[in-house]
Amino acid sequence: MDTEQPHRSYITTVLSCRCPRCREGMLFKNSVSFRINRNMEMFERCIICGQPTDIEVGFYYGTSYISYLIAVVISTVTFLLWWLIIGFSFTDNRFFYWISFNALFLIAMQPWLMRFSRSLWISWFVRYDPEWKGKQPENYEGSIKTK
Repeated sequence: MDTEQPHRSYITTVLSCRCPRCREGMLFKNSVSFRINRNMEMFERCIICGQPTDIEVGFYYGTSYISYLIAVVISTVTFLLWWLIIGFSFTDNRFFYWISFNALFLIAMQPWLMRFSRSLWISWFVRYDPEWKGKQPENYEGSIKTK
């Protein structure tokens, strides 16, 4: 009888900000909050499989592009929904109301968006390994903290 849990899907792993290698350990030390320093604190290594989370110096700089792209997609979706449900007009300030709503929505989503971008970014470079228990994590050349 197999008592092992089935692995999470890729989407679930990225959305829940889990280690892409084992799909079990959390990437971040704290839950989502508006305190940016606390919100972005990551474990140096996955607490379950030992996968380094900071692969090289400046590894997470690419997440700004991902975050920007997701914000553009969210803005496009909110605009289309606003246009379909409420309508669009410059004469009665509906556009101003949408801009205000969208800005507040993106500000409220920012803590989660930053974490999601990091989780998505690392998942592109670290692949899921179903036999992670029997192997050591890959030792990256430019890794900041190798043990």
